[in-house]
Amino acid sequence: MSKPNCESLMGRAVELSKHGFPAPNPRVGCVIELDGEIVGEGYHDHAGGPHAEVMALKEAGEKARGSTVYVTLEPCNHHGRTGPCTEALIAAGVKRLVYAVSDPNPAASGGAARLRAAGVDVAEGHPMSTEAMLANHKWLNAVRLQRPYVIGKVAISLDGRPALPNGLSKWITGPEARYQGHVLRAECGAVLVGRGTVERDNPALTVRDIDVVNQPLRIVIDRYRTLPMNRKIFDRKAPYLRVVASSPGPHEVEATIEDNQIQLEDLLSKLYKLGVTGLLVEGGATTMSRFLEAKLINRLEMFIAPRILGSGQPWATFGAITDLAGAQQWSYSSIRSIEDDLWITAYPVG
Repeated sequence: MSKPNCESLMGRAVELSKHGFPAPNPRVGCVIELDGEIVGEGYHDHAGGPHAEVMALKEAGEKARGSTVYVTLEPCNHHGRTGPCTEALIAAGVKRLVYAVSDPNPAASGGAARLRAAGVDVAEGHPMSTEAMLANHKWLNAVRLQRPYVIGKVAISLDGRPALPNGLSKWITGPEARYQGHVLRAECGAVLVGRGTVERDNPALTVRDIDVVNQPLRIVIDRYRTLPMNRKIFDRKAPYLRVVASSPGPHEVEATIEDNQIQLEDLLSKLYKLGVTGLLVEGGATTMSRFLEAKLINRLEMFIAPRILGSGQPWATFGAITDLAGAQQWSYSSIRSIEDDLWITAYPVG
């Protein structure tokens, strides 16, 4: 059997980084090689758990001494929920470190410099850096823009209706489409809806049928605190946050109001400061339309059922364009069959 080369080792680290649900932390994968043999592997499974490097070092044990470490993101150099990975690598006696992407987070950066100062040979960048960035694009985008990466998720009929005129929507799509919606919640680490969705559907907004350590933060826009505390979103099964217009208390954040509208970009900035790096918008037509109109959705995940409802509110409605040149342009990234439903992923153009 041929020995693994540098590219295959980093490629393995990238694949490992796609495992787990580490939000709001970054996705990181790590491979440790000694004398042409992989002696340790790891990935960051969940926030609060061991980082990828620590998992790989534990598996490698004494074989980590004198080894080369391949990691998708520059090792952290700060004390967060866990200790700095740089110190763990130094203590393990690794000889060389290769990382694909520099850490853009000022609070955690500086890992490469710390390792060099300790005598570790450090190589920055890698032919697989593009793949490493793509695997971690939500978190990298959030750090760059200082606001969460926003995914809009909708489940609709063929004629674009999310529910019947009476509001009934359970279930338009099939079990697999609903399962993928739970995966999106787990990947983002936070989910947002408007007050109307909670009043109408009383959703729990938790992750079910998936083994997760951390349930997502559930966020509801409820400017005047009209929702009673017996709604499922306020139970103890997961953390919650209420967006209010003034005098925020515990589990609340104050929104900036202009022209009687919540300024969503400002709200996203505040959520980022609270530690939210990924946000799944599952709100009804009003909430989804506001995010679309403000051009704050980074990606759309649409699940389309083979049903025609014939009536009912559309899933989004805003503005009044007079020609197609004024329409928002989106690009399909993928179109997949998922049981009887269609799953479309789209990104905004420009």
